[in-house]
Amino acid sequence: MISVLKNFIISASCILFCFACGHKNANTQQKETTISNTYTNPLLPIGARPWATFYKDKYYYLQDVDDRITIWQTDDITDIKNVVSKDVWVPEEKSNSSHLWGPELHRIDNKWYIYFAADDGNTDNHQIYVVENSSENPLEGEFVLKGRIATDKDNNWAIHASVFNHNNEWYMIWSGWQTRRIEAETQCIYIAKMENPWTLATERVAISKPEYEWERQWISPDGSKTGYPIYVNEDPQFFYSKDKSKVLIYYSASGTWTPYYAVGLLKADVNSNLLDPSSWIKSEKPVFTQNEDNQVFATGSPCFIPSPDGTETYFLYQARAIDKEPYGSLPSRSMDTRSPRLQKMEWGPDGIPILGEALSEIEKITKPSGTK
Repeated sequence: MISVLKNFIISASCILFCFACGHKNANTQQKETTISNTYTNPLLPIGARPWATFYKDKYYYLQDVDDRITIWQTDDITDIKNVVSKDVWVPEEKSNSSHLWGPELHRIDNKWYIYFAADDGNTDNHQIYVVENSSENPLEGEFVLKGRIATDKDNNWAIHASVFNHNNEWYMIWSGWQTRRIEAETQCIYIAKMENPWTLATERVAISKPEYEWERQWISPDGSKTGYPIYVNEDPQFFYSKDKSKVLIYYSASGTWTPYYAVGLLKADVNSNLLDPSSWIKSEKPVFTQNEDNQVFATGSPCFIPSPDGTETYFLYQARAIDKEPYGSLPSRSMDTRSPRLQKMEWGPDGIPILGEALSEIEKITKPSGTK
């Protein structure tokens, strides 16, 4: 009898222990699931001008790599730090061998095109280039240089090209100089229609230039500055209002080496002539800017992407955790402190996106809906 009772106690204890372990594991799994459903900024320790597109359930992410073009492929845009990247194009000509800035990947007529700016080692010689790949997957096949896109007859400095289709016509928008720098440098936003993915069909038209004080900041709070004044409008990005009644172009303004780098907005009626400067209305104030309380500075270069299930819209942007670059001059890749960040966008009552405030690096953010 004692032996039977002893065996019963041992069996019951084992059952309770197994139940407790199972209960603990369930709690742990639930906790891990909760944790894995969030992310924090930045997405990578370093990365300027982040850009991504969503195609057939995959995100394709790019950023400045300086001497080549690299693509990250992932189904979770918040986890690119754990994704293997692939170099898809390395320049072979001196004219486009250095300072590869602002690469963007676009699908046009069943082919992939990457637009980027590059120079011969002298940043004053920046021009816009495009490479083409006919493969379905941009990580397969080969990207081939189609050439430089001539933006004006004087071959003025040009960077940050982006393209979009509107009313069955393709447009290119970019940042460039009105004329070559003499005592000061002024970057404007230009637009032109495209004849094909590597050729413009019309003359460039300036639709924005740095005119407000918040667009013309080039001196950091401690007095550090570039060797001459640089007034900046750059990184234009196309988007539609919620009801598709407005064409929107977001852009970045002021020096990226200052904490004042911010996002501005141009709006035009959807049926207006986009090549007419009078069609565009500029926001008098920035629509997304630094957040000193959250220690996020130099916010700019927004790019809009959908959640995996298409129910939400997020925007990528670059920012820094310090209020100035440590060297007080134009960023170099070895000392760059900019990093890619991601936040959810909301719609305002007028159908215009609300970007909100730049979130801190400790805030846990819910991943985009449909992320696996």
